[in-house]
Order: sequence, then structure tokens, then C-alpha cells
Amino acid sequence: MRDDFMNLGLFILPAGHHLSAWRLPEQTAEATDFEHIARIARTAEAAKLDALFLADVDGSWGSRWETMARDPGTMFLEPLTLLSALAAITSRIGLIGSASTTYNEPYHLARKFASLDHISHGRAAWNIVTSFMPHNAANFGIERYPDHEERYRAADEYMSVVKGLWDSWGDGAVVRDKVTGQYLDLGKLKILDHKGPYFTSKGPLTMPRSPQGHPVLVQAGSSEDGREFASSHAEVIFTVQSVIEEAKSFYADMARRIEAKGRPPGSVKIMPGAFVVVGSTYDEAFERFERMQAFVEPEAGLAQLQNYGFAIDIEAHGWDAPFPELPETQGQQGRREIVMAMARREKLTVRQLCRRIAVTRGHHFIIGDGRQVADALEQWFVERAADGFNLMLPSFPDSLDSFVEHVLPELRRRKLFRSEYEGRTLRDHLGLARPALREPALARAE
Repeated sequence: MRDDFMNLGLFILPAGHHLSAWRLPEQTAEATDFEHIARIARTAEAAKLDALFLADVDGSWGSRWETMARDPGTMFLEPLTLLSALAAITSRIGLIGSASTTYNEPYHLARKFASLDHISHGRAAWNIVTSFMPHNAANFGIERYPDHEERYRAADEYMSVVKGLWDSWGDGAVVRDKVTGQYLDLGKLKILDHKGPYFTSKGPLTMPRSPQGHPVLVQAGSSEDGREFASSHAEVIFTVQSVIEEAKSFYADMARRIEAKGRPPGSVKIMPGAFVVVGSTYDEAFERFERMQAFVEPEAGLAQLQNYGFAIDIEAHGWDAPFPELPETQGQQGRREIVMAMARREKLTVRQLCRRIAVTRGHHFIIGDGRQVADALEQWFVERAADGFNLMLPSFPDSLDSFVEHVLPELRRRKLFRSEYEGRTLRDHLGLARPALREPALARAE
């Protein structure tokens, strides 16, 4: 991947990122239709996008069923199952799935993502989340939901275990010598035998080192704990930023932290979400957006805010009062700061912020024709606010078709995005190095 090309991932929500897009007569209302999702994946690969991105939570997105009953995002497929199926019908595009360090054992996820990397021939990536919705702990028999800081402490140890398991076997450990009968070279075996405050895992992983060495590591936290974690472990950072000044500040801060950890420049790609509405003209894009906006109810945005840990008593405060200062949360702290800053900066009422959050969830919002959208993406890219973007399109498949038709040719004309894939793995697309195998202590299987 050339440094002068931006990275573009596609964040798939089958019914679209606009909460009400599914209500338009021409739009799909089916969130679990594999053929619909496969069509999206094939279009994205034909457009030479870097990767598909699937978010996930281990249970329901919210805790208020009366609101969730109006949201197609309430229903969603398990990402690793879906990505494995998509791996079989694609050949080049990256496959990024979210999975929680709070609700999975390290061995489970090490094995699953290494398997996906083998199945896809080196296109797998793990979006590391610590889970921010306390109500889902009940799905796993967890009575005390760990606080924000503790979740990140545990996640840091978790990553040491997973990386160690991925390095169970050195490159070339599978010899398959039919003459001697030797299948494995035990001199390239490392028994992890990890015992820590949060996790115990002996190892080894029961498969060869994966095609990328390790699947690409993605992380989406923007809090202080999230930034420190990302500077140690992430290779791609998916962040929530709504204005360029804050995005540039985040980019510069992460560059300093990454350098302080001894990691080389360019070893981490920063890709904020971009909610993009595009048409052949600005008026066409605006008209389409307004059609979707007509269905938005402020209660939907209020539910989103409550999911993120904002406790708002609407009966006491009222819809049309200024958005209040709220106490800290054990949920998404980075997003809380961004949302609060947006409300203060634009002097938004509760109603106005709820309508905005229901649509963009705090991400960068771009609307226009192909040139205008390309202008906005280029500005963030050249001014070092982003290395690329995780595209959050309002509806599928039409919004993706419009982006491909109107924006990509403009980016290619400016020599800002590829016309063809230059490599086969996700690391190739992103310009990321294959991780070196950590020198194992000599070990033998018992």
C-alpha cells in the first residue's frame, strides 16, 4: 500500500447506518439476509476497498426493548461465522470482526481468528473490544461487571496471551516429510504456559502460524485507557471524530504515544468513521438524506445515548433545554467526551443532539456530490487527521453503489486511492509489516 493512498474500509450494517433508512419503500428491511450481505461484499471488493468491518456486542445493543423494537440493528449475525462465509465468496478484501476480551477466553479467540486468517489466505483482522454495555454481563453469568479501567487491564494481559498463542509454532514448523514420517518440527514449538492475574493458558495453538503471522489488530477506543491500549497493541484505530481539529489532535496524540512505545512510524493506521451521503448532485444527496430524516424520532437518539452510558431523565430535563453536563460513565468514555464536546460547541438542545446521534452516532458527517465528498475526505487525509476512513453509509446497497460511482473515480483522479489491489493480504493493503516471530524458549510437548 502506497503512503499517498488513503485506506478505505466498509462498516457493514445490512439495513444501513441511518437508523430509519430501512423504512424507505425501496430499501431492504432484512438484517440477516446473507445474499444481501454477500452482494455488498462483492461490490466492495470490486471497488478495491481495503476491508469489510463488522461490529458486535455479546447480547442486545440496548436495554430498552420498547425502543429496540423499532431498530433493525437489534438483529445481527455473529461476525466470525459471517466473515468465514464471506471469505469463501471473496478473494482479496480484508475481513474485520469484533470480539470481546471480557466475554471470551483468550484461547478461543486466538484459535478462531487464526482459523479465519488461514481460511481467507491472510485477510483476517480482529477488532478488539472490552464491551461497554453492563446489561450483557448477565448472558455469561457475570454478577460484577468490571469497571472501565479493569477491563483494559485485563485486555492488556489478554493480548499477551493471544499473541503468545499465535506464536506457538515458528514459520516452517509443518514439514510434512512423507519419507521420514515427520509431520511437525518440534524445535519450532513454544509452550506458552501463561499464568497471570486474569488468565491462565498453557497452549500451544493447534494450527500453524497464520498467513499474516498474526491477524491484523484493530481497536476502537478513544478514552485515555483506550489510547494507551491502542498505542501498545493496535495496528488500525477506528475512532469517533466529528470535526477536523479534534481529529488532528487525536492523530498527533496517538503518533506521540506510538513513538513512545518504540513502534515505528506508519505501523498504526488511524481510520475514523465517516457517515457519507452522496448523490450525483448536492441537491440529490440532500433530498435523499431528508427522506430518511423524516422518519427519525428523538427517542431513538435518546436510546443510543443511554446505550453509551448517558443517564438523561427526559421528564425532568425536557427535550428543548440545552443538553446538560453529565457524570462520567463506565461505558464508552471516549465517545462520551466527543458527544459532550459536540453538544457544547454547537449549543445543541437535547432534542437536536438526539436526532443527530440517532443518525451519525458522533462520527464525521459528509454530504454532497462526488467532488464535495472527495474534498472532505482529502482534507482530513492530507492534513493528517486520518490515514483513511471506515465508511458508514446510510443504506445498502444503493449508498455503496453511489459512493463507488461518484466518489471513487474522483479520489482516483487525484491519485488518492488505488485502482487495483497491489497485494493479496490485508497487511499488504494497509502497508503493515508481518509481525516477527518472538524467539521461543526451547519447549517440547508433554
